Amino acid sequence: MTKRLLSVASLLALPFVMGSAAHAEDGQAVYTTNCSVCHQAGGVGSPGQFPPLAGRVGKIAAMPGGKTYIVDVLLNGMHGSIDAGGASYMGFMPSFKALTDDQLAAVLTYLSTIDTPGAPAFTADDVKAARAAPKKAKEILAERKVLNDAHTLP
Repeated sequence: MTKRLLSVASLLALPFVMGSAAHAEDGQAVYTTNCSVCHQAGGVGSPGQFPPLAGRVGKIAAMPGGKTYIVDVLLNGMHGSIDAGGASYMGFMPSFKALTDDQLAAVLTYLSTIDTPGAPAFTADDVKAARAAPKKAKEILAERKVLNDAHTLP
């Protein structure tokens, strides 16, 4: 009888446990699935093709306006020439707006914390606010220039 009650209790709790796990996005898994093809495992980048993200995203996020810029890039994509980590890159990054706000917040928090202790976390509300104001490629590059002029991006 005790085993049967335990089994029933376990089954009743299963949807709650599964529901909690479904909402707790794993930023590293989202990164591996969506970003690592270009930016490589651990965000190390690919010289001359895709800029490194490790050690940079968290520093940019800590700057005034930095979190907004990073979310804008992920939601809207980016193309054109940029300098990052002491190298120049000319490329194209697609929009990831098809991912949920929770998924984008999770992947950005994961990236923010790679090699940047104490870096700020991203929330679904950060993403939601940026999603409400979509930007074009020229606007993203202009946003980057403003940030770089004020703080010199890593």
